[in-house]
Amino acid sequence: MDIALRAAALARRAHADQVDKAGHPYIGHVARVAARVHGDPEAEAVAWLHDVVEDCPYFADEVNAFPAPIVAAVQCLTRRDGITAEAYYAAIRANPLALKVKLADIADNRDPARLAYLPDAMAQRLTEKYAHALHALGAAPT
Repeated sequence: MDIALRAAALARRAHADQVDKAGHPYIGHVARVAARVHGDPEAEAVAWLHDVVEDCPYFADEVNAFPAPIVAAVQCLTRRDGITAEAYYAAIRANPLALKVKLADIADNRDPARLAYLPDAMAQRLTEKYAHALHALGAAPT
């Protein structure tokens, strides 16, 4: 089975019952991130898996069965207790695959169409958070 299709199937199972901050199925976000890196099978796989370990840790063993570059990128993208934001973003910057997916993730998260579903204060807070993340990753906000 194609690596991206395998990752998509796992992500659909892992995020099946989850919703985003606006109450929409969470898998929609994951699918849009994967679409933003379409054409790069490893990046697509990482995009499908980028929130699985963080949000659904009971699927971690299945994620860890993917090829090492995919697992390493997913590990970079997984926030963990005790890791500072500075260390988190430095690890992502050092892994080109993780960086590509994180930039796609931020692009989807800061999409004005998505933010429009949120209360103004939350949308503003998230806009500032994503601007900080882009700066920490060495990418200019667009």
